[in-house]
Amino acid sequence: MERSCLPRIERIITGWRLPLLGADILPLMRRVAIVLLMALLHLPCARAQLGARQKSFTRADTLRGSIGPERAWWDVTHYEVSVTPDFGSKSIRGTTTITFVATSSGQRMQIDLQQPLVVDSLQFHQSGSVADGSRRARFTRDDNVLWVDLMDTLGPGDQALLTVFYHGTPRSARQPPWDGGWIWKQDSEGNPWMSVACQGLGASVWYPCKDHQSDEPDGAALHITVPDTLVAVGNGRFRNVKDNGQGTSTWTWDVRSPINTYNLVPYIGKYTRLSERYNGLSGTLDIDHWVLSYNADKALAHFTQVPEMLDCFEAWFGPYPFYEDGYKLVESPHLGMEHQSAIAYGNGYVNGYRGMDRSGTGHGLEWDYIIVHESGHEWFGNSITTADIADMWIHEGFTCYSETIFTECQQGRTAANEYLIGLRKSILNDRPLIGPYGVNQEGSVDMYNKGANLIHTIRAIMNDDQRFQGMLIEMNRRFRDAITSSSELESFMSRFSERDLSHVFDQYLRDTRIPVLEWGIRKKKLWYRWTNCADHFEMPVRLYHGDKDLGLFAVSKHWNTDGKKYRGRSRISTDLNWYITARQADGSELKNLGSGR
Repeated sequence: MERSCLPRIERIITGWRLPLLGADILPLMRRVAIVLLMALLHLPCARAQLGARQKSFTRADTLRGSIGPERAWWDVTHYEVSVTPDFGSKSIRGTTTITFVATSSGQRMQIDLQQPLVVDSLQFHQSGSVADGSRRARFTRDDNVLWVDLMDTLGPGDQALLTVFYHGTPRSARQPPWDGGWIWKQDSEGNPWMSVACQGLGASVWYPCKDHQSDEPDGAALHITVPDTLVAVGNGRFRNVKDNGQGTSTWTWDVRSPINTYNLVPYIGKYTRLSERYNGLSGTLDIDHWVLSYNADKALAHFTQVPEMLDCFEAWFGPYPFYEDGYKLVESPHLGMEHQSAIAYGNGYVNGYRGMDRSGTGHGLEWDYIIVHESGHEWFGNSITTADIADMWIHEGFTCYSETIFTECQQGRTAANEYLIGLRKSILNDRPLIGPYGVNQEGSVDMYNKGANLIHTIRAIMNDDQRFQGMLIEMNRRFRDAITSSSELESFMSRFSERDLSHVFDQYLRDTRIPVLEWGIRKKKLWYRWTNCADHFEMPVRLYHGDKDLGLFAVSKHWNTDGKKYRGRSRISTDLNWYITARQADGSELKNLGSGR
């Protein structure tokens, strides 16, 4: 999900520079107004759910972000979450049954449930079946963690269920989705409108779980009890609605695919359903949009973008990953989020990002940002998932690049390149894209725009769009529904491209410096090297002499030359599709080059 905030305006304006030597730009004073406006409206910021950048981490950070011994020995296979919200008191009552299997011997479990929610009791079913009877489980509270001590030690292969009964007032989201929690709002007609946004903050803000990305259940179920004047929507397939009498009904939803804990959410409101079918690469995909009833006509016209988006993404990434669970947009009381098979949509039925184009090129106004970006997450983030959120650039960088892909499908390659390059003005280069591991901390918010530009740079290096497209398709085939890491995907991309990209990944993921191509002409020979980069950095780049394409040059940190003669007044420029800067070296820097040759 793209975050947006209003800080660091001065830094962007004062730090504006030419992205590449030889680029045609408008005069600075014509740029300032555009940059200021885009910064105010679209500058990404770190997820407020995780707080400001931390220099040190606590025991609680480690418990939340790592797989300690009380998490390591068991694997979640299913969550069954029952929840009854009370709009008036902003409280919930819930029951969650966690089905799990022991992968090694263990007896103590770490279950996450954030305060101020209160645990009433726990029940344990060792055989994995409620019908076989249950026993109360002992637990102690440690801030946002429950330490659960089972009566007996489980061995490898043992299946069991743990049921947690709880209630209380969950954290309310102050500015969702950037600040997470339960959302209590009203629609424009005064009806209750509720949901949850909890990425980063964690699903344990509203239901007990093993709150770590590395352990996805194989499936899940949601039972949402609401006033019978409202509709409750969840992930996956609608199964039934039960009239409970006394003015309430319970809506049941079933998820058949692996799902991140933060993606499992309820939506409650005065919804109506819009249905259609899409004939895709894996057969017929059911599409069910749930929108506020008074927006039905508007949604019917606007959501015609969905099949076009699916056509594009299936061609570039492979089949939509969740045919079994269907696809739906659900109108939400916040901007949007990539909730698997139930994408939160709150962009007001306008194109762009709240009606604005983040790139400043105008190309982003031809499509709805939330539909395209959040749907891209179905492939990158929901299907391909990183074990640690330190590697979230995989989720956000590839999904941000899906915006460029869709622009290419819709408007052509030139427009796509311009859109992608236009995103660079919001890159901060403040810290590495990869964050510290094991403490539930992401890297820089540059994971979006810089991550996308890294991918675009690799595409340019590969110099073979058919192969690049094949890499994205194979990535989604090989890592579908998988838990992976940046290092694993980096290795995959190097192998598939048949290029050692390790220097490129290290420079753009683990360093904040943007490489500078230094070049100069001495005795009619072109000399070039990289500076402002890591030791041993190497990356090919495409160069131009005037309007002439010189092709790809292998460039390292050492001065080198192609040996050719360049006559006349030489004007060397770099291909704009590389995210680099460039400068011409003066004569004094080149005077000792080529001596004795």
